[in-house]
Amino acid sequence: MTKNELTWLIGGPQGSGVDSSANIFGRACAYGGLQVFGKREYYSNIMGEHSYFQIRVSEKPIHSHMDPLNVLATFEAETLFRHMEYVTNDGAIVYDPEIAATKLSDIPTIEARAKADLKAYLLTHGVGETIQDALDAAKQRGVTVVPVPMADFLAQVAKKFNVDQLSKLNRMVNVLAVSTCMGLLGYDFEQIKKAVHYVFRAKKSVAEMNTFGAELAYAHGAKNRPPTFAHHLAPVAVSEKRIFVSGAQAIGLAKMASGCRFQTYYPITPASDESEFLEANAVLPTGVETDNPEAQEATFLKENGNSVVVMQTEDEIAAITMANGAALAGTRSSTATSGPGFCLMMEGIGWAAINEVPVVITLYQRAGPSTGMPTRHEQGDLRFAIHAGHGDSPRIVFASGDMTEAFYDTIKSFNFAERYQCPVIHLVDKALANSNQTLPYFALDGVRIDRGVLARPGGNGGYERFALTPSGISPRAVLGMPGTIFWNTGDEHDETGHITEDPIVRIAMMDKRMGKLDLAAKEIPVEDQYAFHGDKDAETIVVSWGSTKGALLDAMAALQAAGRKIGFLQLRLLHPFPSEAVAKFLRGRKAIVDVEMNYGAPLAGLIRENTGIGVTHRIVKFQGRPMSCNELVESLAAILDGKAAPRQVLRNGA
Repeated sequence: MTKNELTWLIGGPQGSGVDSSANIFGRACAYGGLQVFGKREYYSNIMGEHSYFQIRVSEKPIHSHMDPLNVLATFEAETLFRHMEYVTNDGAIVYDPEIAATKLSDIPTIEARAKADLKAYLLTHGVGETIQDALDAAKQRGVTVVPVPMADFLAQVAKKFNVDQLSKLNRMVNVLAVSTCMGLLGYDFEQIKKAVHYVFRAKKSVAEMNTFGAELAYAHGAKNRPPTFAHHLAPVAVSEKRIFVSGAQAIGLAKMASGCRFQTYYPITPASDESEFLEANAVLPTGVETDNPEAQEATFLKENGNSVVVMQTEDEIAAITMANGAALAGTRSSTATSGPGFCLMMEGIGWAAINEVPVVITLYQRAGPSTGMPTRHEQGDLRFAIHAGHGDSPRIVFASGDMTEAFYDTIKSFNFAERYQCPVIHLVDKALANSNQTLPYFALDGVRIDRGVLARPGGNGGYERFALTPSGISPRAVLGMPGTIFWNTGDEHDETGHITEDPIVRIAMMDKRMGKLDLAAKEIPVEDQYAFHGDKDAETIVVSWGSTKGALLDAMAALQAAGRKIGFLQLRLLHPFPSEAVAKFLRGRKAIVDVEMNYGAPLAGLIRENTGIGVTHRIVKFQGRPMSCNELVESLAAILDGKAAPRQVLRNGA
């Protein structure tokens, strides 16, 4: 029996409650002291297309997902067809028997290429093209198949709570699927009940109906658990305080804790989740029980937050310019966007650079170019973030590798922006934004707010906002401060802000602004520039940035457990680039492996450009699904064995 090591997936049509059910499963595990990592995938249409939520559970901290599934739960045919082959031989499929006669050809939303692959899979198992045929193929491999009489359970709920139409309870099938799985896994029902009440806390009657239905389904799952079933979940005792959040929520919490008081956005996937979270918590909760695990997010807000003005603008041009205006007024301000929206912000970012405005842009990368795949993952904006806009302008580009880093990096981004008086582009991505994880409670001990060099109110005028100082940093006054009149313009200007085309002044001002990058490179702490994981003496070194970190750490742990030596240099400060440190780590290695979620591997180019060192191997993935730790284990092992091509393209993911 495998205890407390599980990968679980639930899927269904978009808008059918898949996210809520996964939230219940994840929270129930988290309430029982288990570590949870969840990955959410969905199409860019609003309703109907296939979406799914995959959750990995362990007693040990986990940082990524795995492709093999131990339990698959669904009430509709498409999810079963798409994910059945990933279920392990000792795993289980929980399903609604009413879909058994559905044929693969009956499902119009499965792409032609995917249908052809599925037909081939069924053919190799010697079965036909119905759900029942697919289940028979799974049974051949030893998979436990558990039919759930969804209609019967819904009828019992409707009778008990006097619901006149079963259709009003359709979304409850997800909770029934979750609870059946928990019964099959032998997990503590009280944790499920607690999670159901949290998710439906705004509607007590809905919570009660779902709890009753969950009890029925849980008993059914427990009754149908085979004596030899390999997987089991059980609560464990923990002493640390934890929080269960998504990446977007972690960044939103950090903005509140950092003192950000003005956020702008134009709705765009996946960045909108952060701003909507801030909007939902603009009025902070009161009377929170700090020892109540169901209210940890609210507790954090109460202890560390304050109200934030969130402004939905008419477009991204207005979003960046409004954020600039708030920053000029002395407010810590930010905007959040994704690639297409970032394109529209170029003039506003350039204006912030020439006027030395401390503004933070949280850039949630997604698959491009153009509209690309709006709800799918990619790390395609690295070069764009560094070089975007016409002319040379200073900006700091800072990348987070996981949710904990994203939380603290958000606070640091505001510090960098105000210390160096320039835009800071905080690079995150769809995978990080839409993953959920159990984390130690975010502690603010030792976190420092640095507002940079501030001017004092003057008396007789003569204030020079853009004074040429040895450091390049001028004392910053906010709009309306007595005795500190200055001008802002998109043109080149002198020390007071007046427009000029004087060639000598131009040189001085360009040196002043661009010199901030040299200063930042010297002053930003080493731990914020890069991190090294693994064996420093290894002949093979991985270089990467962003959310590949989690899958790499899990893959390295597996390789090291097998006696393989490998190191991982994670780049966090991408601009200005820590050239000397990177060169020191990479010089003399047998193999240098660049791992990125994009087509062109731009980090490899940046390394060559800044150090003269070329990578020997590239592992890339760009079909929109995050890297899994198991596919990285395979690809890195091939390199260690000397059997890999210089460029490997990863393809896993439904």
